[in-house]
Amino acid sequence: MEIILAKEYGFCFGVKRAVKTVEETAASAEATAGEPVYTLGPIVHNDEVVAQIQTLGVQAKDAIDEIDAGTVIIRAHGVPPDVLAAARDKGLRIVDGTCPLVIRVHQLARALHDEGYQVVIYGAPEHAEVIGIAGWAGEGTVIVQSLDDVAALPRYKKIGVVSQTTKIPANYQAIVGALMGKCQELRAHNTICNATEQRQAAAIETARQVDVMLVIGGAHSSNSRRLAEVCAQVNPRTYRIAIADELDAAWFTGAEKVGLTAGASTPDAAIEKVIAWLKGRPS
Repeated sequence: MEIILAKEYGFCFGVKRAVKTVEETAASAEATAGEPVYTLGPIVHNDEVVAQIQTLGVQAKDAIDEIDAGTVIIRAHGVPPDVLAAARDKGLRIVDGTCPLVIRVHQLARALHDEGYQVVIYGAPEHAEVIGIAGWAGEGTVIVQSLDDVAALPRYKKIGVVSQTTKIPANYQAIVGALMGKCQELRAHNTICNATEQRQAAAIETARQVDVMLVIGGAHSSNSRRLAEVCAQVNPRTYRIAIADELDAAWFTGAEKVGLTAGASTPDAAIEKVIAWLKGRPS
């Protein structure tokens, strides 16, 4: 069985930066002096990474209300400004691990709001990144997930639109096109991460070459789900897994070539275990 790796896969810049931020904070003078260190939510959407971080003495908390003292690390997805204000009010030391590309979306959304645009976010309302963007965009922000959502909107004089960074570019373009019919003036910012676009393009290229395509990523990883979606469009034998233990030998019946990609928050160790499992199968 031949294993073909996508040209781009695994940890992206933002995730590497966030994990490094946690490691450095855990080794800081404050932490080594006994000051507790927390992340606000899981630093990234991957259980193995979160477990590794816990070995450093860093615990994840879901809300500022659960943290009374010490250091709080803001995860790569970012948070609304009211969360930062609440942390400051409690006297917590804040270390910002927000991906710089997500910070850019915050800035663009706030600027659109301040300039009088009706801000529209293309993304999943429950996703941490989108919740953060909506907080920076201000009251009245609209979140859409589909063309049906756009069709249900009233008309506005001015619409400003941004996207969750892990969305599929073609789908965002369709949303922007539909929004043109809902306003007199439209300003659209392409806020999809370049790494996301590159990984999706590389995954599609690989999926076309193989009999079976594997996408490795945590169950809560939005970008991993997107990778699986785009791969399935060109190769119906696409499977998304979080760890090697989820692999099923039946998937590979008659397969001579297997493709492999991984989400932006998937550690190298998880990828290597999948490769080892595949290499252990008879040709």
